[in-house]
Amino acid sequence: MVNILANDGISKSGIYKLKKEGFNISTTTVAQEQLINHINSQNIAVLLVRSATTIRKDLIDQCPSLKIIGRGGVGMDNIDVEYARSKGLNVINTPAASSSSVAELVFAHLYSGVRFLHESNRNMPLEGDNNFKLLKKAYAKGVELRGKTIGIIGFGRIGKETAKIALGVGMKVLACDKKIKKTDIKLDFGNGKTIDFNIKISSFLDVLKKSDFISLHVPAQKEYIINKKEFNLMKDGVGIINAARGGVINELELLSALDSGKVSFAGLDTFENEPKPAIKLLMHPNISLTPHIGAATNEAQDRIGLELAEQIIKILN
Repeated sequence: MVNILANDGISKSGIYKLKKEGFNISTTTVAQEQLINHINSQNIAVLLVRSATTIRKDLIDQCPSLKIIGRGGVGMDNIDVEYARSKGLNVINTPAASSSSVAELVFAHLYSGVRFLHESNRNMPLEGDNNFKLLKKAYAKGVELRGKTIGIIGFGRIGKETAKIALGVGMKVLACDKKIKKTDIKLDFGNGKTIDFNIKISSFLDVLKKSDFISLHVPAQKEYIINKKEFNLMKDGVGIINAARGGVINELELLSALDSGKVSFAGLDTFENEPKPAIKLLMHPNISLTPHIGAATNEAQDRIGLELAEQIIKILN
């Protein structure tokens, strides 16, 4: 019997598929400091995590029963991937499963920003009954996304899904990616019709200078992608979204750019200091905020569970 621990949970469809193949799966959440002992005492062969659990060298060295480490999602910065593979472990993730969910959240933040929803939702409960006309005037200068240019930094799966929504909305798309020169995108519509688009990759400089809105879709970085120099190159009044990883934007420079009006609004799903984001970010009136929920839709979690299950079954059978 192969024992699997889904320490950060897994969808019911994933559990069903694994149990159907004869695997024993536990969804008990074990505290990080107790994880090594639990894995060894329960003879766990497969450890599945999302972002809450970290898997470092000490755990890998002290848990000889482990054969597979699985990450439900894309980024694997909470796992010492290369070290695990050097020790003969299979390390798997689900890069395609949550792309649509993250892209939709990007546009939730974009629509929130251009129509002041993040701010009006804070102020209407407090002042809506007394200052309705004043609030109406304050939030009456929204803009439409249609016809505007979105710059997408990082054009992998999530970047492409973001571009699909942008094209559907009627936006112009500029994309930059060090590994891609051009790419084709297929838009699928509910009536079975499709339209193909060829996206030529722009320079990073062009994306910064020509975009009305910028969305980041890059892995965790050692240095900032967007710092003071990059903010200065952007259009005045640009909107910026980070649903990628904390640390790709210099948050202090972002606050400064928001205060000066260089950036009109920001949408943040990820933060440098998770799970305790800087209070100045949380309190800023021009930031739309979510607590790292890009992949947290029922549909994405269902796809993640199934994709993990299929990979585990393939490896172990």
